[in-house]
Amino acid sequence: MQLPRWWELGDPCAWTGQGRGTRRMSPATTGAFLLTVYTIFSKVHSDRNVYPSAGVLFVHVLEREYFKGEFPPYPKPGEISNDPITFNTNLMGYPDRPGWLRYIQRTPYSDGVLYGSPTAENVGKPTVIEITAYNRRTFETARHNLIINIMSAEDFPLPYQAEFFIKNMNVEEMLASEVLGDFLGAVKNVWQPERLNAINITSALDRGGRVPLPINDMKEGVYVMVGADVPFSSCLREVENPQNQLRCSQEMEPVITCDKKFRTQFYIDWCKISLVDKTKQVSTYQEVIRGEGILPDGGEYKPPSDSLKSRDYYTDFLITLAVPSAVALVLFLILAYIMCCRREGVEKRNMQTPDIQLVHHSAIQKSTKELRDMSKNREIAWPLSTLPVFHPVTGEILPPLHTDNYESTNMPLMQTQQNLPHQTQIPQQQTTGKWYS
Repeated sequence: MQLPRWWELGDPCAWTGQGRGTRRMSPATTGAFLLTVYTIFSKVHSDRNVYPSAGVLFVHVLEREYFKGEFPPYPKPGEISNDPITFNTNLMGYPDRPGWLRYIQRTPYSDGVLYGSPTAENVGKPTVIEITAYNRRTFETARHNLIINIMSAEDFPLPYQAEFFIKNMNVEEMLASEVLGDFLGAVKNVWQPERLNAINITSALDRGGRVPLPINDMKEGVYVMVGADVPFSSCLREVENPQNQLRCSQEMEPVITCDKKFRTQFYIDWCKISLVDKTKQVSTYQEVIRGEGILPDGGEYKPPSDSLKSRDYYTDFLITLAVPSAVALVLFLILAYIMCCRREGVEKRNMQTPDIQLVHHSAIQKSTKELRDMSKNREIAWPLSTLPVFHPVTGEILPPLHTDNYESTNMPLMQTQQNLPHQTQIPQQQTTGKWYS
């Protein structure tokens, strides 16, 4: 029986990932858990060394309670402080984490979790993760290092892998050791393997899923991949039969006999289950054969010499400047000829204009000229165009209103009816009745 590395280091019980001072699993439960699951859980410590295995789920909890003691003022024993704390994790010397390592923290009042499945390419290479904690109330920071020493696994990878989609879980809920242990226990009852490992956990949002609405306690969903050393059971194969495939294509739930073993705690979308048999996978690697498609060797590159000949740009300058200038000059001459040399003249215009229109235009010009002359000297006589010519009733020609020596400056702008001479008085009808003084 192969045990996890942290069991060899002397920890007799598996940490549940809930922080210091939390409850542990019972010895019986711990033994059953260790016989089937190689998932690594660790507590946070300063410059902590952990030893996960390649291809096995690794979970590391960043506990707020531990980092609270790092920020001044330091709490006294028994004193409770609830400062908001967030974490920033990155590979030492780089701005982000390794590709296989993910991090999640829902709120500043919850613990952060590092999780992922190490790859075989990182075996034997210590991975130093810088963990920086930020106290959002005091703006203090604390930094610790997590040294991940990835070890090789003898049974990696397991030949049979199944990926389940759990609809009623978020990723941080599934990462809890109790929940993950319950799920692996249900899978073990259905699959009956000798070795069962949790390989990876992925949020549905990382697979292109939509953020759920904040109603009815809806969850994001999580993909859980497990591996075993025995072929898939008949219950897991039921989703591949034609009837269930037809129901999945119609967006109906397939009929799975072992679903009741998960239904009490986990709602599994059986249409999204993925069964991978690595024993039947054919290698797609093809050796590159050099043929006619490979370009021949062109030899050593020879850069140009330093002694370059000078180039005369005078011709280029003339072409660039003279051609547009010549085109602009031709256009200017054509426009000048049209505007200046093609005018028909005033006489030809008057010959083509009707006489009545010319008389009307001449009258307008005379009136305009007279008004302009009046504006220069306002003591001259009134313009003839403004005087009445005929009597409105009799039709007789009226004499001028005033003589030439009449002073027009004392005349009001508007004359009333009694002031105007030669005004015809219209008799008014008198009403009958008594008049009172």
